[in-house]
Amino acid sequence: MRFGIVLFTSDRGITPAACAKAAEDAGFHSFYVPEHTHIPVRREAAHPRTGTGDLPDDRYLRTLDPWVALSTAAAVTSTIRLATAVALPVESDPITLAKTIASLDFLSGGRVTLGAGFGWNTDELADHGVPAKLRYTALREYVEAMRALWTDDVASYDGRFVSFGGSWAYPKPVQEHVPLLVGAGGTERTFSWIAANADGWITTPYETDHADRMRLLNKHWADAGRTGEPYVVALGGRADPERVDHLAALGVDEVVIGVPDKDSDAVLAFIAKMGARLHGQPN
Repeated sequence: MRFGIVLFTSDRGITPAACAKAAEDAGFHSFYVPEHTHIPVRREAAHPRTGTGDLPDDRYLRTLDPWVALSTAAAVTSTIRLATAVALPVESDPITLAKTIASLDFLSGGRVTLGAGFGWNTDELADHGVPAKLRYTALREYVEAMRALWTDDVASYDGRFVSFGGSWAYPKPVQEHVPLLVGAGGTERTFSWIAANADGWITTPYETDHADRMRLLNKHWADAGRTGEPYVVALGGRADPERVDHLAALGVDEVVIGVPDKDSDAVLAFIAKMGARLHGQPN
């Protein structure tokens, strides 16, 4: 089992660079940050956890740009994976986003994992010109277009949301294939999309019935003719031995632990303590 840290970045508390460096020093495999470009004050979209327009955390209003945050983390680390949980690619220009991700992968020595979401906040998506009913299509086009820019010497794409003619775009990512994980509720539609377009799944923090969802994911994966197994990240929740063993038995590859919304000293102490506990070192 691999272990990661997720920092709900904001303009208060510990910086992404300090948090990522502490996580790497404590032996964690990965460092995740989220994305929201903005939160419309008036919204019709209900948050998945509250079921209403109320937000469970005011940091939704205050999130840092994920790629700037991960760039600062890359500068002070050398081995930890740099990931998003989750980014919202369709809220950016796909050509410039492909350049940003490729540049980060190039400069970090091939450490980027793109964790992407469809976007529960459909009001936020609407401000970026993405209709709620078409957000799955938009994300597929963005991913296909970015992969073309990452891999082809002369890239082009023609879709409903993304269209460009033959183009050069460098640098290319160091990784031959930048991993794409989708963070979304474990539904038939989510797993069908993952099996067709992605490399794995990031669970939502509010889901607990992982056994049934893992079976459903694996069924869609096999039905799509995919080889190997999907990479699965359990986001949030406890990391006690019993839960970790249970998740490992289900086929979960990585458990990601959220850090508390406290000052830097408290977060650093938490990361050191959890790292020692999870990696069998003396506390």
